Amino acid sequence: MADITLQGKTIIPGEARGRALVSHESLSFWGGYDWKTGEIIDRRHMLSGFIAKDKILAVPFTRGSSTTTAVLLEAIRARTAPAAIITTGTDFFFALASVVADELYTSPLPLIALAEGNFAQLKTDDEIQITNHGTVILFR
Repeated sequence: MADITLQGKTIIPGEARGRALVSHESLSFWGGYDWKTGEIIDRRHMLSGFIAKDKILAVPFTRGSSTTTAVLLEAIRARTAPAAIITTGTDFFFALASVVADELYTSPLPLIALAEGNFAQLKTDDEIQITNHGTVILFR
């Protein structure tokens, strides 16, 4: 199968490469993500029990409140955060965590928004590369 190239909108620039962890349902990091281990701990979520650390996490958007920002920021500090996040729109909670992480730890988290049709092409365990310009390459 050939590589697939998708063009997204760069919300927070950065480069990353890793295995995809994909959900088509939103995720709350508050009570849903263990910043100490990188495990998705929301037992009602389809990714429950998966480790997102160093993965390319693809979720359409966050669910919940600004506490997502705090939990993701702690994960970035602890080095248990995903390598990058792909969403379907500008997610301000993810973006804020990345901006603050860049200021505090010089460690921004790349954030890319894909159109819903392109997002639907992502599959868990795809090998994905993200470029600074919002390009998402799927290696299949």
